[in-house]
Amino acid sequence: MLMNTLYVSLALALFGLALGSFAGAMVWRLRAQQLREDAKHKQKVPVHDKEQVAKIPHAPLSQDRSVCLHCGHALHWSDLIPVVSWVALRGKCRYCHKRIGWTEPALEIGTAVFFVVSFLFWPTDLSTPVEFVQLAIWLIAGVGMAILFVYDAKWFLLPDKVVFPLIGLGFINAVLVIATAHIPVAALFDVLLSCGILSGIYYLLYIYSGHQWVGFGDVKLGLALALLLANWQLALIALFLANLIGTIAILPLLLRGDLKRQAHVPFGPLLIAGWALAGIFGADFVSWYLLMSLGV
Repeated sequence: MLMNTLYVSLALALFGLALGSFAGAMVWRLRAQQLREDAKHKQKVPVHDKEQVAKIPHAPLSQDRSVCLHCGHALHWSDLIPVVSWVALRGKCRYCHKRIGWTEPALEIGTAVFFVVSFLFWPTDLSTPVEFVQLAIWLIAGVGMAILFVYDAKWFLLPDKVVFPLIGLGFINAVLVIATAHIPVAALFDVLLSCGILSGIYYLLYIYSGHQWVGFGDVKLGLALALLLANWQLALIALFLANLIGTIAILPLLLRGDLKRQAHVPFGPLLIAGWALAGIFGADFVSWYLLMSLGV
């Protein structure tokens, strides 16, 4: 049993590295498409981004080749081995020798860790085909979340081309949860309440603040997260953790004066972090809390 767990964890780590590399490439391909659309509609394009995305071939996402964002040279397969290529090249392009940055290897390692931790601490026994499907949905969704995490952190946007497929995955997960529940009506209520917590609250904030406090992208992301959790208690934990992580990260910057009160902070990465922690560890936390409440 231990060896099987080890082999599966190793396989998931390799898959995570590969899909993390894919996520990193998709971030820039989506950005290139976004800026081309902005330019077409006469919107202002940041000069730095414009210079980098100009190096990316203008092709459908499925046909794009990875290139260096500095010199535009098409990358060889040996340049694309997750983490290994970055370490071997010391974080520089093989062709122009300019620095690649930490985002790509961090995304690869982060996705691999997410895959392995999700499997090792998955809240169900994985004893039925439905539970395996739900884990697969969770892992696939994690790749999309990795793309959104970086994209929103860099450019304060959550592309619909990623968010809508995640909502679709979440809907499939919610249907599975309701269909396999002992009391389907109760499970349906659970899903709806989860959507109210992670999407409805942000929608109210979006309307009340006149679109100033949160963006509508956060509302749509919240819907995807809620459907993927499909549990109001986990949704509440995710919301709490997102705000807790945000407070821990932002408060020191405010106290030091490095961040102004009026500064715009991307909330998507915080929601995604809260979602991941709640989905993997939230059930254990709920069980522990209930035991503590009962004094057991």
